Amino acid sequence: MYDTSKKSVWYGEHRSSRGNTVIIYDKQFPEAPAGRVYFYNTTRDVIIEYAEEIVKPHLHELSNEELAVAEANYGAAWELAREAFMEKHSGWVEANNPKAASLAKKPKAEPEPIMETEEDSELEVESADDDDFNRGWSNDDLDD
Repeated sequence: MYDTSKKSVWYGEHRSSRGNTVIIYDKQFPEAPAGRVYFYNTTRDVIIEYAEEIVKPHLHELSNEELAVAEANYGAAWELAREAFMEKHSGWVEANNPKAASLAKKPKAEPEPIMETEEDSELEVESADDDDFNRGWSNDDLDD
């Protein structure tokens, strides 16, 4: 059983017939649909939506030693997956936690204005003077 009352991020183990996998739960995830819950699956390196009723009996606490190993082995990958997930679901996060919206927004770099130089102006004028249609061609020169 995952207990999130002590920590906002819970590391645990999902034990199944396919094998054991360290999974991570974060209280700050957007709320999943009713009866569902999000966990980061370290084997798949992705955040997955699970049916809470099905997964709950298979969740087990890690010992302090196992927890330290899991944090060392999966902490960096977890942070990257969490950041991508939260960015993708930012609308949900903003709706559920207005403070998270201000923290999640990154300042956008303003584009630098393009300054026209004298050389650019001269090139434009020259290209207009060299235009074939400005060389005195008439309709008489065209074949019917």
